[in-house]
Amino acid sequence: MSEFRVNNERKPVAPYMAIGISAVSYGISKRADIQRNLDNIENLINGAITTVDINMPVKLVVLAEGSLTGFTDEVFDLPHKFCSEELFIDIPGPETERLGKLAKQFRTHIVVQCKARWPEVISDRYFNTLFIIGPDGTIVHKAAKNHLWCREHSCTPHDVYDRWVELFGDGIDAFYPVYKSDEIGNIGTICCSDGEYPEAVRALAFNGAEVVCRPSEAMPMTGSSYPGGGGWMIQNQGHAQFNSLYMICPNVGPVYVTPEMSHPFDVGGGSSHICDYLGNVISYNASGTNSIVAATIDIEQLRQFRTMNLNSNWTKDLRTELFKHMYDEPIHPKNLWLNSEPKTHSEVDEVYRQNIQRLIDRGTYTEPYLKFEGCRNQCAPTTAEEWREISKLWDK
Repeated sequence: MSEFRVNNERKPVAPYMAIGISAVSYGISKRADIQRNLDNIENLINGAITTVDINMPVKLVVLAEGSLTGFTDEVFDLPHKFCSEELFIDIPGPETERLGKLAKQFRTHIVVQCKARWPEVISDRYFNTLFIIGPDGTIVHKAAKNHLWCREHSCTPHDVYDRWVELFGDGIDAFYPVYKSDEIGNIGTICCSDGEYPEAVRALAFNGAEVVCRPSEAMPMTGSSYPGGGGWMIQNQGHAQFNSLYMICPNVGPVYVTPEMSHPFDVGGGSSHICDYLGNVISYNASGTNSIVAATIDIEQLRQFRTMNLNSNWTKDLRTELFKHMYDEPIHPKNLWLNSEPKTHSEVDEVYRQNIQRLIDRGTYTEPYLKFEGCRNQCAPTTAEEWREISKLWDK
């Protein structure tokens, strides 16, 4: 007779509905402009939950990247320190307080991405930040994006590595923390480019993650394959499959870069999705314009799969010793912005070119027979004088 026992140390996690929201994003010229994005988010959360909760209680809402603070800093290649001082938020702050009221109203968790200052780490810097607001309206989790799109101006923990380690240590939980909840399971958060690296979700999985929220990706990474989603969807299905976890992936909505735009720029191309722990896409939406994906998350079913199975719960038989020297030699330099603010797009491009040369030198990459000019930044950074004129568009 098979063994059966009850774990008396905790209660089971009931199945619940999770929603990913793709919101139209409005560019900002000052912190006060964020209120327009908050207005849109509030309407979307109201509409999404009242539509979906007839199926099952909604206990997790995930917002796409750019929904709150937009992309002004990277679009205009603005100075980092200026953006830190003038554009972005503190956590907690008035913006998180307003979102907290929504979480409390609907008794749900809300996962948010934004650009935010971390003054306790370093002054005059902002980080691409993900945080979770609990059903009581308080912030229960905060994490920083660790890998950036090459045109992003944010600071990362690796860019101020020595200071980050001084405060939080050098374990994987310092860079990939997991929020553990008796109500919705163990939740990890990454954003966009972080998911280009299998190590990111693997780190969250090792820390216990059962659901990983990965908002947003842009063209051309989302444009290949049918019905859509491109490499972004392939990656997320792989993350789910390799690590036996759910992936919730709402894509960035169309972006109004400035208020004068008649039509927004659809940078992501939609294709939001949710994957189950087998890598199956269980919710998909081709549209990215104020749209949602929604699916049932069954944490207890996942836990049974992980612990009863001897075949496709791959983490259980990982031969860790085989890989332990793979990262002995660094590729991307740490502490880049410990003593100076992040540079312009063109200047940072040179850092990545040096990384490529480093891989060639060590034999990881083989040089092609012919050499041509590679990609380059084709837009000059915005000067302070130019920005003063551009920002007047918001005054109208």
